[in-house]
Amino acid sequence: MKYKWTFLLVTLFTHQLLFAQKITTINYSVIDKKALLLPDSLTKNTSDIAKYILANFKTNNEKVRAVFIWIATNIAYDVENMFAINFYEKREDKISKPLINRKGICENYATLFYDICLKSGIKSFVIEGYTKQNGIADYIPHAWCAAFIDSTWYMFDPTWGAGYINSNKFYRKINNDYFKVNPSTLIKSHMPFDFLWQFLYYSITNQEFYEGKTQPNKSKVYFNFPDSISIYEKQSHIEQLIGAARRIESNGVKNSLIFDRLQHIKYEIENERQTQTYGSYNSAIADYNEGINDLNDFIQYRNRQFNPLKSDPEIQGMIDTAQYKITRSKEKVSKIKNPDVNLARMMTQLLRTIEDAMDQVSTQQNWLKEYFSKGKMGRRSMFYKVTWFGIPIN
Repeated sequence: MKYKWTFLLVTLFTHQLLFAQKITTINYSVIDKKALLLPDSLTKNTSDIAKYILANFKTNNEKVRAVFIWIATNIAYDVENMFAINFYEKREDKISKPLINRKGICENYATLFYDICLKSGIKSFVIEGYTKQNGIADYIPHAWCAAFIDSTWYMFDPTWGAGYINSNKFYRKINNDYFKVNPSTLIKSHMPFDFLWQFLYYSITNQEFYEGKTQPNKSKVYFNFPDSISIYEKQSHIEQLIGAARRIESNGVKNSLIFDRLQHIKYEIENERQTQTYGSYNSAIADYNEGINDLNDFIQYRNRQFNPLKSDPEIQGMIDTAQYKITRSKEKVSKIKNPDVNLARMMTQLLRTIEDAMDQVSTQQNWLKEYFSKGKMGRRSMFYKVTWFGIPIN
């Protein structure tokens, strides 16, 4: 039997855009013009968009600019749905919706940017957190990105870079202040839930962010974020979640946004643990069933008086395989920690069944040991039981 543990978690995740700020003096016109020549027929999925970028731009600087400008120019902010999104929506859906509808909210902008970068050979992450506007911390979450360009991490906010909202209407206006930003600059307005994604050697606490104290403070404990990111990339999903929860709590749960995100992560950790626990149980069940099938195959072969003929090692291997799988099933069950009440009951029943099967395997092993110790006639005689009448019965 297979068991599935599922949480459906829905939350709000969006952000109202800032009014356009001053535009940087760097001239991206040549790259932008070429990027915006991307044929509409190639914009149905991120793979085709990335192929165009790879074919038309050489450096990562050019590629990341092409990704940013195409998204900021072609995706409009979805004002109508700015307050409603499934927090755990599948990544594929976050990407496909803006490509189909040509509009989205911050999570769509960020995930689209991340996916095209990744397929264009640029390491990138989606960052979730909250922001500050006009010196005031916002009350709704936001999503932006980081990308690794020429051995350096830079920040990108394609949502804020696409335009602004005024009177519940989206106005498209490219804002290069949110393209390729130094982390020490963006931290003034963008605060990740998990300080790992600040990309700073001296992390800023939530309290400091509220107070505007975002300058590097070298009296703090040095945080080697490149090494921490490297470790993060090698961890399992549940290890990543546990680490994130620990860092979020240690940085101060300053507002309801942080609290909400932390609770969702804890739910996801529990969900992951339950999934792993039931997965281990199901794996034990599978081993047990395979072992019983192998045991039955051996018994049926024995009942046929070992016909068709096999070598002694082959016969021994049949029962050994059954024993190995049943023993492995018991080991997997024994390693399951802190099961819920229902699973604990099922585990108890399975262990009893396994013990019965192991007794049967032991009986067959002992019989086979005696069988191998005899000569041809002695072996043949072991397939018969003799009644007191002297009549052999199979």
